[in-house]
Amino acid sequence: MSIQIFPSILSADFANLQAAAESVGSADWLHVDVMDNHFVPNLTLGVPVVESLAKVAAQPLDCHLMIEDPDRWAPAYVDAGAASVTFHVEACQAPVRLARELRAMGARAGMALKPATPIEPYEDLLADLDMVLLMTVEPGFGGQQFLDLCLPKIARARTMLDRRGGDIWLQLDGGVSAETIERCAEAGADTFVAGSAVFGANDPDAAVAKLRALAEKASSAGG
Repeated sequence: MSIQIFPSILSADFANLQAAAESVGSADWLHVDVMDNHFVPNLTLGVPVVESLAKVAAQPLDCHLMIEDPDRWAPAYVDAGAASVTFHVEACQAPVRLARELRAMGARAGMALKPATPIEPYEDLLADLDMVLLMTVEPGFGGQQFLDLCLPKIARARTMLDRRGGDIWLQLDGGVSAETIERCAEAGADTFVAGSAVFGANDPDAAVAKLRALAEKASSAGG
């Protein structure tokens, strides 16, 4: 299980996202939180900013759509340059159709679940997905405290993914830091979104390296 770190630009300086991307050169991907002030109580960037960032970032872009009607809007983020697009199953009308559409466009398809949304009802969807994103805070704002109550859900998701086989990433988003990433990796997550823990550090790239090392150690111990 390969560990990946996705710094979230939600915690970066919006006035200079190119510099933010360059400050985390060792990151595997950049995570872009898209919020519409309807599905979640916050408004962030959209397609034009993703398009601009895709032109200057060395890392591929992972767009997490916390928006209503992703069936309609998600393909535009692939057109804008996102290499992975994740939609919330709570907001999606036809998740299998959307996942297949995103893949047909050449992007990875991810499905996100809020903390209270169980993963078990969606096991049959896994064949059409490249990633499952488990929110470990209530979506909407960065800098929130990790919800430990999500740890059993992470472990259940890991078991489910292993049973299905294939290479589906298990991503966590919310409160990931040097204090929490080890128990998340032990529970079975392999892909970690970190915002303030990275961009709030004096050396963001060193923070990425530290998170990766902690997760790799914990994953090896847990495996």
